[in-house]
Amino acid sequence: MIDLRKMEQFVAVAEEGHFHRAAHRLRMSQPPLTVAIRRLEEDLGVALIERGGNRINGLTDAGRAFLREARETLRQAHYAIHMARETAAGRTGLVRLGYVGSALYGQLPDAIRTFRQARPDVGLELREATTASQIAGLRNGTLDVAVVIPPLADADGIELHGFDQDRLCMALPVDHPLAKKAGLTVGDLAEEPFVLWPMIEGRGFHLQVIRFCTEAGFAPQIAQEAHGMHAVLSLVAVGAGVSIVPESMASFRVDRIVYRQIEGAEAAFDLCLAVIGQNPATEAFVEIAARTLKDTNVEN
Repeated sequence: MIDLRKMEQFVAVAEEGHFHRAAHRLRMSQPPLTVAIRRLEEDLGVALIERGGNRINGLTDAGRAFLREARETLRQAHYAIHMARETAAGRTGLVRLGYVGSALYGQLPDAIRTFRQARPDVGLELREATTASQIAGLRNGTLDVAVVIPPLADADGIELHGFDQDRLCMALPVDHPLAKKAGLTVGDLAEEPFVLWPMIEGRGFHLQVIRFCTEAGFAPQIAQEAHGMHAVLSLVAVGAGVSIVPESMASFRVDRIVYRQIEGAEAAFDLCLAVIGQNPATEAFVEIAARTLKDTNVEN
């Protein structure tokens, strides 16, 4: 087996055309270098250099072939070392990021932009999914970090980091009779068909909506379920029913949907970054996302 050091010594001798200059370049004395090249030739079983004292008269055909491949091998070895160090420092690699649909209307775009600027060599794959789907992705290794809405049905082993805040609001078709009612409350929706999402896909969010309706004195009549908030709002837009959705999404299909605020602190909810066993690139994303949120709060 030829080690990289012997390759470096041969390349230096071949490029300098002189043992003494090559030894100086390698910061070693000449005799050990001469011995090393001899042993390299013995290991290979071929002559690499045409000698003339301390000078070399040239390379043999085998020497020229070995020089070409040795340079490429050394280049690849140096690149491998560089990539290992960059990966360990979180400056390269891949972050597979999941997020609930409403996160795109809050802090997430700024966090992504800042991360891309700070870590341009790290790949970032984005995947919109429900909280439940993202937790499954973290557990089966198809996601590295997730933007979810707690509480989680199964939080064992999940590390949560505060990321963003949002509020709930009512969403009605633009031509709905209640759309223009002054002082609209959740209680006014008691007789309306609701469009919601399965509790299994977003337990915390689903239960918060059900609680609002219960406190208003009714159980929502769920006419249709949809997977993902964009799908829920798309059904509201075509008149399939009303819903309670994140206020951050109040710019979605404003030509077809009317959004009305829900008063009170109970309408607020948190979004968190969820991770399991962070790698360096994921750690960098979580750190940068937290810093982005902090800087935004300072500005506000």
